[in-house]
Amino acid sequence: MTVLTTNTSTTADTTADTSPPVCPVTGRTAPPAARPAAPPITPITPITPITPITPPAAPFTERYLLDPAVNADPYGYLNSLRDHDPVYWSAMHRAWLVTGHAQLMHCLRAPAVSAERVRPLMDAVPEGAREDAERAFGILSRWMVFNDAPQHRRLRQVFQEQFAARSIGRYRAFVERATRAMLTRRAVPGRIGDLVADIARPLPALVFARWLGVPQAHGPSFWYWNARVGDLVLGAAQEEREYRTSLQSLVNLDDYLADLVKQRRADPKDDLISAVLAGGQIGKSVSEEEFVGMLTQMAFAGGETTSNLIVNAVLALLEHPEQLAAVREDPALVSMAVEEAMRFDGPSKMSIRTAARDFDLDGRSVRAEDRLFLVTAAANRDPARFPDPDVFDVRRGSASHLGFGFGAHFCIGAAFARLVAGAVVDVLVREYPGLELLDGQHTWQPSLLNRALTALPVRY
Repeated sequence: MTVLTTNTSTTADTTADTSPPVCPVTGRTAPPAARPAAPPITPITPITPITPITPPAAPFTERYLLDPAVNADPYGYLNSLRDHDPVYWSAMHRAWLVTGHAQLMHCLRAPAVSAERVRPLMDAVPEGAREDAERAFGILSRWMVFNDAPQHRRLRQVFQEQFAARSIGRYRAFVERATRAMLTRRAVPGRIGDLVADIARPLPALVFARWLGVPQAHGPSFWYWNARVGDLVLGAAQEEREYRTSLQSLVNLDDYLADLVKQRRADPKDDLISAVLAGGQIGKSVSEEEFVGMLTQMAFAGGETTSNLIVNAVLALLEHPEQLAAVREDPALVSMAVEEAMRFDGPSKMSIRTAARDFDLDGRSVRAEDRLFLVTAAANRDPARFPDPDVFDVRRGSASHLGFGFGAHFCIGAAFARLVAGAVVDVLVREYPGLELLDGQHTWQPSLLNRALTALPVRY
């Protein structure tokens, strides 16, 4: 911009009398003196703007994914990791950390990326507990989640019909009744409670046990065994004693379910086991031993993922009051709120795979036997896929998140989790107008895989 200057006089005392002088004889004012001519205006040469210097980006520093601060709030670090390199070799974790949405989708589609990872779990068992491990890891090897095609497809297809959304929908009325009954007993309006212990943990367990056909009297033992199996599969077991307990719990769970299958063959009921047996594939395309092994996987997964989804969805809504208000105003948004919670802060942070052979991933040479951490928590906030990814928006309207996986290994229990989580969110949003978070720091379970709160104190 050109700047102009003029010579104008200034007066220090702005209160001085500037009126024309008065003649002492006539009392008339004298005519004003002629104003001197102003000097010519001289333009100043424009100053060339200086381009601001952008400071260099801070160097990326890798952090341990189980660092307490990262475990508590992983998203800032995961964003920086993805921005630095969406396919990053971590010497610290001895694995490729895949955080970009496109790169992770490539892995989920690639035949070279294997889900078989029972052997690494076996390798982690302390030497003193190995004698107990052979049968337990034989059971794990029958979990469909640990198998690749064509084995995975053969195992999964016996459950496909029963886990379809239309089949799960038959239990909607039961789930809604169970939700209201449990909230009526445990979540009295105005009372302080823990959403995890009061509803998020026991409700999915109750519903899934009812669906599976586990009698209510057997529930305590059944869910204790499941929790200890979780310690093994999710890496919480560390000491030899903990491994022994987890391995024995898996064997106990397998024995229990094998006996339940025998009972349902003799006396069918209205439950999942009876329905699958009626399909006629057990003993033909899938052995009974394989069927029981897969039931142990269903039992483990049936409660954990859904519990975490309920808690994380309610937490996100309570931390974003404008989104909570939107759902209260339009209950049709409940299902979209559950999907957005899966994307924004889902119940699982990653899954682990192994390279079955050498392959190229985004210009990186992945070698056979390399581990890959498929960090869905980072991919679900990839700005290349989701606008404003760090914003929780119940109207986002996209179910293309990777919270339930993708492709062949898309979570078979997704419809169940959506039904139960949606029922809890719906009742809490519409029937508990005073629901609020209590002040205090939240504690997250230390886990590479799961995103799970230990408690969620609220006032109902």
